Amino acid sequence: MPEVSRPNLLCHREVQSMSESAAPVQAPATSVAALLWPSRSGRIGAVRAVLLAIAGACLLTISAKVQVPGPVPMTLQTLAVLGLGAALGLRLAVASVGLYLLQGALGLPVFANTPPLAPGLAYFAGPTGGFLAGFLLSAAIVGAAADRGLMRRPGTFAVVLAGANAALLACGWVWLALAATVGTGSGVGFGRAFALGVQPFLLGEAIKVALAALAFPLVYRALAHLVRR
Repeated sequence: MPEVSRPNLLCHREVQSMSESAAPVQAPATSVAALLWPSRSGRIGAVRAVLLAIAGACLLTISAKVQVPGPVPMTLQTLAVLGLGAALGLRLAVASVGLYLLQGALGLPVFANTPPLAPGLAYFAGPTGGFLAGFLLSAAIVGAAADRGLMRRPGTFAVVLAGANAALLACGWVWLALAATVGTGSGVGFGRAFALGVQPFLLGEAIKVALAALAFPLVYRALAHLVRR
């Protein structure tokens, strides 16, 4: 049996070690969609993105039509927006919300008050236009946090969810105060806008953020455990 000299053996081991260290390391999936349906390049990846964006827009439409009873009736839209960010990540969450808003701008009755109100571009000028724009910002904040793996840190992710929801409310508050078409005027002032468009919903929003902060990391952890098995 031919012998392998020690220098050649060491050189072989060094080359093998270098090749192993240079092998690509797959980054862990950071969103629910990435766990259940990993992203791919090419046509398959494009089809995946389109289907997930359509599914997200449909979820938003359904959540807009679900009325939660209480002292101030509200929908599940903000919870759905936060969920899309956590489930899809930044790009697909923003795409889903953008598709949802586009449907409404084109006249489809996807918003909470359509009917009786008529959808279309004019709807965005109304009192809820700022909140609709806030959906994009909120989904982007949560999606970016999910992409960075913050769902593995529930405490930090809870702060992100609260901040994203606060950003959404701030968009709606400022729009209603300064620019919303109300009657024959534009804007109702900051005090009245807060009293009408923010304060009545604070308790409900806090409950939805708390539910999201508890549920989303648990769902992610459970799915990650099942995928690894």
